[in-house]
Amino acid sequence: MMSSAHNDYTIAWICAMLDKIHHPLPKSSTDLNSYELGELDGHYIVITCLPAGVYGTVTAANVVSRMRSTFPQLQYGLMVGIGGGVPG
Repeated sequence: MMSSAHNDYTIAWICAMLDKIHHPLPKSSTDLNSYELGELDGHYIVITCLPAGVYGTVTAANVVSRMRSTFPQLQYGLMVGIGGGVPG
């Protein structure tokens, strides 16, 4: 596996399959998210999920806020699911 840094990751994706898996990176003790890091067609991807059993826009906003703090170069974000974090 190749070495990477936080600033290499520019796309946030909640749920995916990757071409390559990267080693975990250290994160702040205030970041409660769990991340899977990897690569898809040359793009560095960071993946996380909403906490189990917790849904809605506030939860989604908290997850994204922590994610952006840990990975400051994120340029795109995708939320894939059944609409639990999207306002109606």
